Amino acid sequence: MPCGCRTAGAYHPRTFGAFDLKRLLTIGSILLCLTLPARAQEVTPAPFDADLQRLAEILGALHYLRAVCGANEGQKWRNEMQALVDAEAPSGERRRKVIAGFNRGYRGFQQTYRTCTPAADLAIRRYLDEGAKIARDITARYAN
Repeated sequence: MPCGCRTAGAYHPRTFGAFDLKRLLTIGSILLCLTLPARAQEVTPAPFDADLQRLAEILGALHYLRAVCGANEGQKWRNEMQALVDAEAPSGERRRKVIAGFNRGYRGFQQTYRTCTPAADLAIRRYLDEGAKIARDITARYAN
C-alpha cells in the first residue's frame, strides 16, 4: 500500500541479498540522524529536500517491487519511509512532498509490473544503488 495507509499487503516469499537490504536500512538510519536538526525549519526547505524526495520515491518503488518479486519483507520499506517522515517532516508542505514522492514511486511501478520480471529485478538493484548514493552524498554534504 502507498504510504499513509496502515493496511498490510500480501507478500510472497523470495529473498534478495541481505547486504542490499542492510545497506539501504543503514542509509535510512543515517538520514534519520541527519534530519533531526532540520525539524525546526518547517517553513524553509532544507538544502537536501530534493534528494530526500527522490529517496522517498525510491523507497516507494522498492516497497512495491520487492513485494512483487517476493522478498517477504512485509512493511519494511514503508516502515522505513514512515520513520523518515516522522523524523524529517512531521507536518506541513515538506511532509506532503515526501509522502507524494513515496506514493509516486509505488504507484509508478504498480501500474507497470504485476509480476516479477528481469526488468523489475534490475530496477530493484539500480534503486538500491541510487538510494545508497543519495545517502552518501547527503552525509558528505550535510553531516555535522
